[in-house]
Amino acid sequence: MTETAAEGTLLWEPSREFKDNAYITRYMRWLKENRDLSFGDYNELWQWSVEDLEGFWASIWEFCDIRASKPYERVLGRREMPGAEWFPGAELNYAEHIFKNARPDEPALISQSELRPLSEMGWQELREKTAALAAALKEIGVGRGDRVVAYLPNIPEAIIGLLAAASIGAVWSSCSPDFGAGSVIDRFKQIEPKVLLAVDGYRYGGKDYDRTQIVAKLQQEIQTLEKTVILPYLSREPDISSLSNIVFWDELLEEHEGAELAFEQVPFDHPLWVLYSSGTTGLPKAIVQGQGGILIEHLKKLKMHMNSGPGDRFFWFTTTGWMMWNVVVGGLLGGATALLYDGNPGYPDMNTLWKFAAETRMSVFGTSASYITACAKSGVEPGRDFDLSNLKAIGSTGSPLPPEGFEWVYEHVKKDLWLFSTSGGTDLCTAFVGGCPLLPVRAGELQCRSLGANVQAFDEEGNHLIDEVGELVITEPMPSMPLYLWGDESGERYRESYFSMYPGIWRHGDWIKIKENGSCVIYGRSDSTINRGGIRMGTAEIYSAVEGVSDVLDSLVVDVQRSDGSAYMPLFVVLDRGRELDETLASEIKRRIREYCSPRHVPNDIIAVPEIPKTLNGKKLEVPVKKILSGTAPEKAASKDSLSNPRSLEVFVEFAERFGARA
Repeated sequence: MTETAAEGTLLWEPSREFKDNAYITRYMRWLKENRDLSFGDYNELWQWSVEDLEGFWASIWEFCDIRASKPYERVLGRREMPGAEWFPGAELNYAEHIFKNARPDEPALISQSELRPLSEMGWQELREKTAALAAALKEIGVGRGDRVVAYLPNIPEAIIGLLAAASIGAVWSSCSPDFGAGSVIDRFKQIEPKVLLAVDGYRYGGKDYDRTQIVAKLQQEIQTLEKTVILPYLSREPDISSLSNIVFWDELLEEHEGAELAFEQVPFDHPLWVLYSSGTTGLPKAIVQGQGGILIEHLKKLKMHMNSGPGDRFFWFTTTGWMMWNVVVGGLLGGATALLYDGNPGYPDMNTLWKFAAETRMSVFGTSASYITACAKSGVEPGRDFDLSNLKAIGSTGSPLPPEGFEWVYEHVKKDLWLFSTSGGTDLCTAFVGGCPLLPVRAGELQCRSLGANVQAFDEEGNHLIDEVGELVITEPMPSMPLYLWGDESGERYRESYFSMYPGIWRHGDWIKIKENGSCVIYGRSDSTINRGGIRMGTAEIYSAVEGVSDVLDSLVVDVQRSDGSAYMPLFVVLDRGRELDETLASEIKRRIREYCSPRHVPNDIIAVPEIPKTLNGKKLEVPVKKILSGTAPEKAASKDSLSNPRSLEVFVEFAERFGARA
């Protein structure tokens, strides 16, 4: 690779043909013809979209042909945050919109995994299986508002499960099978599900992982379960001796073969699914998002900012435990084919997903910054070794993509390609900073703030910043903001999570710089949530696993972004008197994290320290430690007057100097 391009270096510009054919261009023409609104460039369009919220979202409703069995009374019943009310009076169904744009001439799903060969599922088959499962769920007793949870990998059955639940007005939630029992129970138990869909196991990196004992544990711990549906995935005849009250997937669908698919009409703010975003204390936040809010946000996002529609083959490498899986399902809303891959993207080598891209004629390749960095380090040459003629765009999320990542894509994948880096969150199940097919691509930058997303950079006093790093905030409501957090009847946890720093304004927890031209740079998390490959997990969950090891008295974990785009996650532990950190103990700590949390959250290093720095009221200083490891001077990272043990920071300063772990 040549010398890395500096941040802001121009790498690609869309051709006139590319811009003319973009959905956002069609939308701007539609606004001119139907609303008599003209905009000179994208920034003018964005400004209008955040100033005239009602006009903008009403136009998206009409342009994207959202159909409601009952019309809305107005766009915004209430505008304040939290508590905004969108499209009161409207009744609709998310799943109905998935099948509204079915294309019999194109597959609905193309999937491959380490256990299954490349295969296609047509729209009719998807509809029939969704109808059969929906009928089965209703027979079990699942109705409007009941919860259906899934412990499934990224395979077609997971999408069938979501669509079946949504079609009858039930509420969906999923976790990936690489999540340990403790993490799954912490998530699912909160929402009291009636039905569990689960696999017997999975294969990752060529290794088989049986999950029947974890499913048994889920059955024991989640008392509200009335039925468990087992999908034999790892084995054709799994050992189910430890399970009770189960039915096999194929048998269940066969019993209801020929059922008609109906769509329960629900209010715009009826719950669609529950996602999870962990804070640093307590159980993961169970985020409830609505059928209508997700529908209109994903239609906007997929069409305007990912330029995806009929004829496209839309892919994002994800698991069912990450919000990007929900976005992949959303790709079906516009009539695109959704591409699914389950397995290790680096097995047997880093060419695996590029081969998948070529074989599926992929048009949009979504991935993470860490994957692009790993490809660059491995020396693969996708553009040379594979036919990527159908590939028109690559999307990157999960963490900031550094300039060298941008440059690698243009040098080693394809020169004429739209590369968009995108950032948002589980909390809204979308990206509010990301791509625009009308704008140039510059190294290290996200092209724009999304339409309808009034994203700003604030200093600590709430002043607007331009060309300076500040807190990422959203100053106006968006339709996919959480309806509420499950179990948070008073709304206190919701307000504390997002609105405590700037009352009435959403603080997201990222550092952002907004440039004069409207482009943005994200500098990582401003809080202490651990984000590994796009999967967020609260430090509390990791501490619970680590401190369950008898010789560990205390611990602290941080996730540091390095300048090359890679993530570095050290775990610091305080050990019992006389105990040393040997290979046996380190292995036990890693095993606990792998099984209780997830393999993604196993630390890069484990370091024994004398004590963990804490505030006067006993809180661990995760953010200050993260800042120190990122190169911030300790006196700027934390006030010694606020610490109960100020000398404890010295070992972290020494560690930062010794290993040069700078962001």
